[in-house]
Amino acid sequence: MAKGIGMSKALAVGVGVLTVSSVCGLVMMAVMYKIQIDRFPPVSPPTPTKPPVIPTGLPPTLRLPDNLIPESYKVLIQPYLYAVIPNNYTNQSFAFTGHSTVRVKCMIVSKSIFLHAQDLNVTTVEVRKSDSNEKLSVSGYKIHQNETNFLEIQLKDAMSGNETYYDIFTKFEGELFDVLDGFYVSGLFATSLLQPTNARKVFPCFDEPALKAVFQITIIHRPDTVIHARGDAIYAGHADYALEVTEKVLIRYQDIFGLKYPLTKIDQIALPDISVEAMENWGFISYQESGLLYDKSTASTFDQERVATLIAHELAHQWFGNLVTMRWWNDLWLNEGFATYMSYIGVQADGWDLRDLIVLRETQTAFQVDSLNSSHPLRLQENDIQTFSEITELFDDITYSKGAAVLRMLATFMTEDAFMRGIKMYLAKFEYKNTVYKDLLKCLQEETKEDLEGFMSTWIEQVGYPVITIITQTGETSQEHFLLKQTQGHDIAWHVHIRYIKDRDLAEKNDVLKVKDEWLLANVNCAGFFRVNYDEENWNKLRMQLERYHHVIPIINRGQLIDDAFNIARAHRLNVTIALSLTKYLVNDTEYIPWESALKNLDHLILMFDRSEVYGPITKYLRNLITRLYDHFEEYTINGTVPEKHTDQYNQVNAISVACSNGLTKCITMAKSLFEDYKNGTNDIHPNLRKAIYCSAIASGDEYDWEFAWMEYQRATVAAEKDKLRYALSCTKEIWLLNRYLQYTIDSSKIRKMDMFSTINYIAKNVAGQPLAWDFVREHWSYITQEYGAGVVSLGSLLDAVTKRFSTELQREQEEKNQGLAARALEQVIERTEANIKWVKENKQIVKDWFTGEL
Repeated sequence: MAKGIGMSKALAVGVGVLTVSSVCGLVMMAVMYKIQIDRFPPVSPPTPTKPPVIPTGLPPTLRLPDNLIPESYKVLIQPYLYAVIPNNYTNQSFAFTGHSTVRVKCMIVSKSIFLHAQDLNVTTVEVRKSDSNEKLSVSGYKIHQNETNFLEIQLKDAMSGNETYYDIFTKFEGELFDVLDGFYVSGLFATSLLQPTNARKVFPCFDEPALKAVFQITIIHRPDTVIHARGDAIYAGHADYALEVTEKVLIRYQDIFGLKYPLTKIDQIALPDISVEAMENWGFISYQESGLLYDKSTASTFDQERVATLIAHELAHQWFGNLVTMRWWNDLWLNEGFATYMSYIGVQADGWDLRDLIVLRETQTAFQVDSLNSSHPLRLQENDIQTFSEITELFDDITYSKGAAVLRMLATFMTEDAFMRGIKMYLAKFEYKNTVYKDLLKCLQEETKEDLEGFMSTWIEQVGYPVITIITQTGETSQEHFLLKQTQGHDIAWHVHIRYIKDRDLAEKNDVLKVKDEWLLANVNCAGFFRVNYDEENWNKLRMQLERYHHVIPIINRGQLIDDAFNIARAHRLNVTIALSLTKYLVNDTEYIPWESALKNLDHLILMFDRSEVYGPITKYLRNLITRLYDHFEEYTINGTVPEKHTDQYNQVNAISVACSNGLTKCITMAKSLFEDYKNGTNDIHPNLRKAIYCSAIASGDEYDWEFAWMEYQRATVAAEKDKLRYALSCTKEIWLLNRYLQYTIDSSKIRKMDMFSTINYIAKNVAGQPLAWDFVREHWSYITQEYGAGVVSLGSLLDAVTKRFSTELQREQEEKNQGLAARALEQVIERTEANIKWVKENKQIVKDWFTGEL
């Protein structure tokens, strides 16, 4: 059995007492703990502090990260230009060196710095804390040779956040090329074109529109250098008119904007080579020579108007773009649409009344591009605009012309006085800041009871525009996305404000669109950005009114009726004979706007049919139609004078151009006679008429006429006169001369680089030159894109010009084989060609029969 254990009684009692007292103590401790817990609740121990996460690696998009905000730059640049090549150099090269300090505000702890730099050799990078000048150790830096153009700087020591200031110092060097962007050389000029993304080619910077800063720029140059225009042009007084206009327009803008021009001075420079018409650098605006210089003895009134209009556009940018800037490129229209619209108001300060011409130049221009499926909204999403090509493609007719047309519609909708009051508020509220378009609408909303965001959002955020169809017998109206090539438009309706007049009741109305025996005319003065289609009966009533007494119809609408009818017919919504019939009344009209509208649309028919049997009847019809207009201006033309009214001066040129090109004998005889006098040393041709008469004489002349004009072009020193001769040289029918002329465009000693595109466009306008120009552009596409850099902005217009006549399957196939060309522009010209193919197949015989029947 097992061994037992024994315990005494006394010991057992002691153990029991001890146990009871222990339990009582535990109970007491628990009670006391509960009391203490209730009085002093426990606090959780602090969480261990984690070190801050410091971002590393490249940003996730092509945009700069938001950890650094630039506040100021100090930049020094020294260009090296040599008029004579030193003996120890075999090749002449132009270069520049410089250094820059940008002060930034650091928002979050970071060891990475990202700026932009392109085509630069950065030799030194230093980063210092601004308040203490403490130097941070740089572990390395490099420029990413891709679409980001990032200059990445990595630090060993982290920058603290909390809006601490740091100074980033760089030394750099680069070459001065002749590519017309960045910091480039033109002859012995060194100049710049930095918009939209070319500042990074000059010095390391935060090259995005929202990252505005204060700049202090120093440029080292020779003591005898002044960079405003050629000395001989200044001495001859060719800059005097620009000076007068600038002062008048500047005063006008300060008054209507309610804000003084904020800088102490404004300089303007005429450049021998710049790939855009002008650039609105704040306080120092750059222009092509013909855009700033005006020679009273040789320039036309159209040249004078161009100088005034261009200055008005660039001065408007000093407020819209420079003082107040869009946040990102997707709202570029806030800059360019406004500057375009305001230029028509600004030039009034010098007596130019051009406001009605906005319909011809902006509205109708935008209508053409915006009737394509490949168009784009005025405002795109920020994420859709990232790359250089995506940004530059926005510098197009939608941004400039549709932007201006939509602003004109908005001003009419809310009254122009209210519109300008809202603009004053917008500029005052956002000066030196960045905006999106809704900031503008909020300011305008303060001046009207109308729902502006509801009205404007569809015009700004969705592509295209509507055609409003009115059945006048019932008053029924409908709208549909207007497309030349109907595939599938969107189903979102536009907010449309329709103003109209009726026969025997010309007061403007916007109520029920119903008439009985009268005609109805909608969209008075084409204030709305839409086309109008009617039932056939109303079209005929309007035509009969034009033929009976056209003055009842406002001038703008006489032009817009013709433009709407032809384009609605191109979109297969109207019989083309109705559009053609509207032109017949023009034998009794001498106004420029309806004639210009008709000629632009008839010119499209010529483009479609000038290589076919339809062209003969078209030519005879135009010759008959234009004769009375030519006779109307003939006395002025023979006497070497022009009418007083500016639009009449434009129509005098139309009369000569159309009459001569369509074989009116007395016109051709007149042009050849005046050109012969010119060849013999006496040029009595009025500057307004030189372009048309030079062209007509060369078109009907021989190679000796062409050679004479080429010598005159080389001898001319005034840019405006050179431009007239350069255009006229493209009018010859000799294919071998046109081919030679195309070759001249890639020789900058013959044709300036900035004139290359427009010269090719001129040649493509010539029926003999169009196929030559198309082949030339395809053959030299790599050269064109390589040499022109920011000039890619113009690539769309180049493709547009050389393919305008395309209307066959073979031509469409040629376009599709050239996918290396500018993407959006190529998509647009292919779509237009497809629309042309379909329209020509359906309408060729109808058009031929109509013109034949009118002879």
